[in-house]
Formats: sequence, C-alpha cells, structure tokens
Amino acid sequence: MLQFSAAIPLALYVHIPWCVRKCPYCDFNSHAAPEALPEATYVDALLADLEQDLPRVWGRRLESVFIGGGTPSLFSAEAIDRLLSGLRARLPLHGALEVTLEANPGTVEAAKFAEFRAAGINRLSIGVQSFADDALVALGRIHGRREAIRAAEAAHASGFDNFNLDLMFGLPRQTPAAALADVATAIDLEPTHLSHYQLTLEPNTLFHRHPPPLPDDDALWTMQEACQARLAAHGYAQYEVSAYARAGRQCRHNLNYWEFGDYLGIGAGAHAKLTDPARGEIQRLWKTRHPRDYLERAASPAVRGGDAPVPTAELPFEFMLNALRLNAGVPASLFGERTGLPDETIAATVARARDEGLLDPDPARLQASERGLRFLNDLLTRFIAEPPA
Repeated sequence: MLQFSAAIPLALYVHIPWCVRKCPYCDFNSHAAPEALPEATYVDALLADLEQDLPRVWGRRLESVFIGGGTPSLFSAEAIDRLLSGLRARLPLHGALEVTLEANPGTVEAAKFAEFRAAGINRLSIGVQSFADDALVALGRIHGRREAIRAAEAAHASGFDNFNLDLMFGLPRQTPAAALADVATAIDLEPTHLSHYQLTLEPNTLFHRHPPPLPDDDALWTMQEACQARLAAHGYAQYEVSAYARAGRQCRHNLNYWEFGDYLGIGAGAHAKLTDPARGEIQRLWKTRHPRDYLERAASPAVRGGDAPVPTAELPFEFMLNALRLNAGVPASLFGERTGLPDETIAATVARARDEGLLDPDPARLQASERGLRFLNDLLTRFIAEPPA
C-alpha cells in the first residue's frame, strides 16, 4: 500500500475533439467538425462528466485548467464562458488559476480573442507550427504565414500578457536555415512561451502510412542546437525538453504533469491521474473516445472508458518519465511525495546513474546531467522494473 505524506496538486484537462480538418501528422483524438457544432450539448456533457468525478476530489483545489483538442477556439466565447462558470460552481479554484485555451490561427480573429479573454481565459496556446507557407501546406494546416503572425498580434492586442506559440522543426524538406527563420519570426512576435518540438511520424496517422521526405539526423541536430542557442540569446530559457519560457512564464499546467501531480480529464477520450491516499493507490481513468458515444453517455457512469491502478512496480518509471524531462529536474523528496514509495525503491538505480554521469551528483535533486539529457531514453529505461521470472 502506497503511503502519501503531502497534498498533491490537482489540475483539469478539458478535451474538445473537433477540428476544421485532421492534420496528416496528428494522432490526437480529433475529428472533422460537423457543419453545426453541438456547443451547448457538449458543454452540458462536460459538466455532467465532471460531476461524476467530483467525489474523487472533494475538498481539493484546482491549480490550472487546460482546454485542448482538437481546436477549442472553434467554440464560441459564450460556450467557453458557460464551461468556466460551471467549473467555478463545482470546484474550489486557486486564486491565480492559469486557464489555457488552444487556438488555431486559421479559426480565430482578434475580436474572438478579446471575447475569450473576457470569458476568463488568461493564457493562449496558438498552434502555429511554422511561419513558412510551403511548410504549412506540407503539414496540411489551414492557415498561412500571414494568419499566424496576425494571431500572435491579436493575442497582444486582446490583452493576453501570457501566450504560447507551438512550433515544429524537422518538417518535410526543411533546412536548418528555415527552422531558424521560424524561430526568429516567433521571437519577433514576443510570446512569453514557446513549444519547439520535432515532427515525429506517429502510428495511425497519414504521415506514418505515407512518410514525407524528412531531414536526416545530422540536419535535425543542427536545427535543434541553432534554435536552442537563438532562443537562449533572446531570454527564452529551456526548462523542459521542448519548452522555452521567459522568466516566470513556464506553463504551470504542464509543470504539474512533469512533476507527477494529479489531473482530472473531462471530454471525449480525456485521461486522468488521481491519487487516493485512503486506498493507497494511484489510478488512471479515461473517458469514452468517440464524440458521438461521449455525448450519449456523459451523464452516466458509461462515459468512463475504463480505469486501473498504476502498478506499484511501474511507478518509478512513470515518475522519472515526467520529472527527468525538466532541465532542472525535481527535488529528490518529490519522488516519495508523489509516488507514495520509499526512496530506497530507486536508491540503487539512482546511485548507478550518478556514477555513470547520467544524473546530477547533487543528492537533493533528481536531475538529468547534460549527458543524461542527451541520452534520456537510455537513462529512463534504467527505471523500468524487471518482469517477474
């Protein structure tokens, strides 16, 4: 039985599954939007879904909310306002709650950003991916360079003092110079946060079935190093494998994931991780995946696609898979606080990793060294439990 010695922070993820068009690289639970979005019905479903999860989190306060998708900005500000009002009526909220909405440059205008701000959204995450028109066409995006720039300008004009731009590198036929040009344009638009990650060919996507011509490993490494250096020179500190932020502007919602905090998940296909100190276990839950089925089942227990405790033997790997993505790692004490396991569970593995230069030698922290970040997958596999004989 796991023993928990400290309160664990709680976040909420809300999934809105519709997009204008499915991108060929996307493996998220997203679906082409119907002509008439069922906004009101879906918000009702989200709140009914949440109410069924409330007994699991009585008395706990929400630290952050992230509305993702899909393309949540397809919804009206009125629908988002009603959703947030419903959350406030059902859960205690942190006084400085971070509320993020994912937005697509091809589906929003300055007026809509302002309306989202008035509804209670205080952070945007804008899915730019690239500022090069040819790259955007290759990615199947519905916006161009001009719309991407206008979206960032609209965020500023609408009063958002905290917003993220999503950028990919390693795009079809992309050169290191083109990747650096994307980063330079993003910096000029002055977001507080940048997500900069490599395009990968995920299973069950069009790109996986029909791979486009991608840069080789040498070009990818050149892109990554050059972009990291440019971002650092302009005050964007890398705090996670693919996340860069101005001072004090790290994404609190994502930090909660990486620090192995708890989170509720509502919406079609949403996942949750919740700690139950009374039962001495950590549970994962997930909701039924298809929007049609979700809408039909949201007010009944059948909305839950499944739930299962995280096996005790898997907890060290689960924790490290998140925590070691952070450049600064986490306090060593967080392992016991968040997993309920004694430090001795990982002591021998940690000692070997320190001896091999994969972990920082500071005993007060669990932090990958520079070498450990370069060989992160190898480091993480050290924490996978051996299967029983």
